[in-house]
Amino acid sequence: MPENGMPGPVCDLSSVKESVCIHTKKILDGCRDKDCVEDLRFYPTQAAQEVLSGTQIIKGGCAELLYVYTDVEPITFNRGFYSIDMRYFYRVTLQVATGTPRSTEVEGLCVFDKRCILFGSEGSAKSFSSDTTPESIVPQTGLPTAVVEAVDPIVLDTRIVEDCTAAGVCEGNVSEIPAAIEAVFASPIVLEPVGTRRYFVTLGQFSLVRLERDTQLLIPAYDYCIPQSDCSGGDPEDPCGLFKNVSFPVNEFFPPNTVEMPSDYNGTRNYCACH
Repeated sequence: MPENGMPGPVCDLSSVKESVCIHTKKILDGCRDKDCVEDLRFYPTQAAQEVLSGTQIIKGGCAELLYVYTDVEPITFNRGFYSIDMRYFYRVTLQVATGTPRSTEVEGLCVFDKRCILFGSEGSAKSFSSDTTPESIVPQTGLPTAVVEAVDPIVLDTRIVEDCTAAGVCEGNVSEIPAAIEAVFASPIVLEPVGTRRYFVTLGQFSLVRLERDTQLLIPAYDYCIPQSDCSGGDPEDPCGLFKNVSFPVNEFFPPNTVEMPSDYNGTRNYCACH
């Protein structure tokens, strides 16, 4: 391939060796969200339901994002735009006070639904490759690909509703659970509990959503990507030498007069999990 490939010169970048054509995903549109999802229904496991039935206090916890189901549909009267419906599945672990000095951990499921609209352009071409077999043929729709990136949420609040009938919150928004999601839990999820007591969780969720399409791009190439460092099996280090580098924990011996509230993601997540 010539040093200055089509469609034109590569300016004066002396370190660029050539222009190469690559196949990749092009991001057509994207957005970011900071969702405070209030009062998500907490569906406990059978083992958790037995513990929760005898408690009056829930003291925070932590949550893990298991999966995000996405569905992309074109908007009829706005060409090139698509609605993205997302369903987030969470495994939530709560700290329950049972009358003993140590709290008991219980697990359950929370589900969060949201929708956004993004530009995804139009395309009707179908792609086939030599590694496709008749047994793995998947219908091609010409829709862009939705990608959701998210971190594990922060548990902001928990509460118990003793009489769901009076509050009008007896009915949940989940009628069935995918088998792969339910397999993550140690015991089955209780979707329709006996009685009128219900449990709710408020989560803080950070996420990025984008629409992508396959495309071919001409880019400048500098060189082949060859690792420059040698493979290491791990060098044994002196444990006492490592300990000498640790600062003396003065605040542990002399507590400060004030405590700063966390302002970043990791600090807030750890703080909310313990309080």
